[in-house]
Amino acid sequence: MSELNPLIHQPTRLRIMAALVSLDAGEKADFVFLRDLLELTDGNLSVHLQKLEDAGYVQIEKTFEGRRPKTWVWATSEGHEAFSKHVDALEAIVKQAGL
Repeated sequence: MSELNPLIHQPTRLRIMAALVSLDAGEKADFVFLRDLLELTDGNLSVHLQKLEDAGYVQIEKTFEGRRPKTWVWATSEGHEAFSKHVDALEAIVKQAGL
């Protein structure tokens, strides 16, 4: 049985990863979109994204559109795999509980 991933298991990071792995291949999420979708503050989202980036689960790209900064985020292949294993572990727990 897969084990829960403590980094992903944290509720906010679980929601971030769920949003990112749902993107189509090659697609990226805008920071503002993620912030609004997950109802987080800029600082809170930034801290969680940094932890996920340090683990290699997401990549962050900072660009400019005209004079405005734009931050793009996407799940790496390692992030997809880690999330999938975490979901497998959660499903095994639920199954074991007979739900």
